[in-house]
Amino acid sequence: MTSGAEDGTCWLCGRPLGRRVQAHHAVPKAKGGRETVPVHPICHRAIHASFTNAELARLGGSRDRLIEREALARFVQWVADKPPDFHAPTRKPR
Repeated sequence: MTSGAEDGTCWLCGRPLGRRVQAHHAVPKAKGGRETVPVHPICHRAIHASFTNAELARLGGSRDRLIEREALARFVQWVADKPPDFHAPTRKPR
């Protein structure tokens, strides 16, 4: 699992981290996960808007498997050119 902490980038989108950084359990803590990865708050919300904890546990902490979901792949592509501290409301898929 790539942590992102070493190079100062977000685990999900790969953009530089800004002033606000959140720790995301790639495998949810409730499902036995211990390791965290640094993510932007907007990326963290997008992950949890797209996946339940059970789904995240089944994916085993794989970023590549997360972005196989079309909605999250579109989000990562959309946020790619935004500044590190960019904020916008997160919408759940319909």
